[in-house]
Amino acid sequence: MAGTDSPPVVAARPRTKPAEVRREELMDAAERLFLQKGIAATSVDDIVAAADVAKGTFYLHFDSKETLLLALQQRFVMGFCDRLQTAMDRRDRDDWAGRLRAWITAGVNGYLDQVALHDVVFHEFRPDDRRGKHDNPAVDQLATLLDQGAQAGAWQVEDPRLTAVMLFNALHGAVDDAVAAKAKVNRAALVRTLDTFFRRAVVIT
Repeated sequence: MAGTDSPPVVAARPRTKPAEVRREELMDAAERLFLQKGIAATSVDDIVAAADVAKGTFYLHFDSKETLLLALQQRFVMGFCDRLQTAMDRRDRDDWAGRLRAWITAGVNGYLDQVALHDVVFHEFRPDDRRGKHDNPAVDQLATLLDQGAQAGAWQVEDPRLTAVMLFNALHGAVDDAVAAKAKVNRAALVRTLDTFFRRAVVIT
């Protein structure tokens, strides 16, 4: 009969966001505030206000501001390594010199594109443990590339891990020095210099 049809059923909107989304939103809010105000001047209250969540929600995801900072460090490193891997994957698998140069180029650009964030989460915040001194996914990634290239006969590397540590720190130091000069960085020139240095270090055959 007319007028007796029931209204269409509309799915209720979820009242809360998934936990992983809330966690990312808290990290995003903290990242913005740390860049604007610095770590010391940013409180947990500031972070939850910027993320528009209750303070209890913060502590569901992080034990403290320091725990959140460690998560930001990890997120930076994982994003950095993803960028390096994507750059290498664009080269042919047997183009070892090209893959090495792609790693260098992505490394230089990755730091320069996020230098302010890098300085905040790694230079302003220094945890008491020395986890980062050995556990470095970017170094592991480079060591794997060096080891695989050596096995393929593309170059000679006596100790891939130690060589990767030295080369990573060479790149990091070169970028830091270029930034400290407070002049516009010539990225192409920096990549060329590092590429020459890396090639000499691994003795490309």
